[in-house]
Amino acid sequence: MRLRLVFSEALRSLAASMSTTVAATLTVLIGMFVLGLTIALGTWVLSWSDHVKKELLVKVYFQPDATPKEVESVRLLLAKNEQVKSFTFVSERKALQIMRKRFPELTKDLSYNPLPASFEVIPVAAEFNDDVRLAVLHGGPGAKKPAGVEQVKDGGETAKRILHVGSIVEVVFLIGLVVLLVASTLLIANTIRLSIFARRREIEVMKLVGATNWFVRGPFMLEGLICGLLGSVAAILLLIVGKEVVLEALDIASVQNNKDVQALAFELQALAILGAGLLLGAAGSGLTLHRFLRV
Repeated sequence: MRLRLVFSEALRSLAASMSTTVAATLTVLIGMFVLGLTIALGTWVLSWSDHVKKELLVKVYFQPDATPKEVESVRLLLAKNEQVKSFTFVSERKALQIMRKRFPELTKDLSYNPLPASFEVIPVAAEFNDDVRLAVLHGGPGAKKPAGVEQVKDGGETAKRILHVGSIVEVVFLIGLVVLLVASTLLIANTIRLSIFARRREIEVMKLVGATNWFVRGPFMLEGLICGLLGSVAAILLLIVGKEVVLEALDIASVQNNKDVQALAFELQALAILGAGLLLGAAGSGLTLHRFLRV
């Protein structure tokens, strides 16, 4: 009975203050639409950053006269390193095949194979690239470079720059997400405050006759939930239109040709937007109403 009363009171209030209801719903719509774009773009950039990090390898190049025993000693050294996820031996012949496939115009007139044999090492995390490189360089007798090894490369400044940019992207995405949620809550709260301010006398009377805070707060929070639901659903519909129409027109799929680089699944984005809209609508009403309950 009480729930029915709260629900009917919320619907009556929404209908009585239609302009405020529309304003609150549009506020939620704008906030959740921007949130959806932020999640899609941010998760895609994070995915791209992780993909680039995975491509950062440590390459151990051997001298042309390196013996099988020397190659085996380096293999054992890599196998014992806990910071190494996996490694692959690339012979001179295979290295030339790869080069011809990637840069046929540079290798078509070669009279000999100038490429050395090597190990391509994938660290457990891209941040371990430099540690793995140093471990190989000092893995020989007397903490010197192992016999047969020509040089060890880990990407140098390029790898460090990629890691630095990746960390910045992650921090900016998280900060932007928090700021957007806080701003949306404040906007919704200020919009709903107009409706609550117009009914402050009614709230005071309810409190004076013995109504509990939660009995007074219930209809307003339900109003916020309804506005949040309507705004979130509208934002999801706009994002669907954008996903189907705008991306097709821009032909983004042809640019994004790597399956490892993907934004968060749209179904999960929709659930996040719906949950955030409901939460922000209820929170905006609850926070705004708090000051009017002190009678």
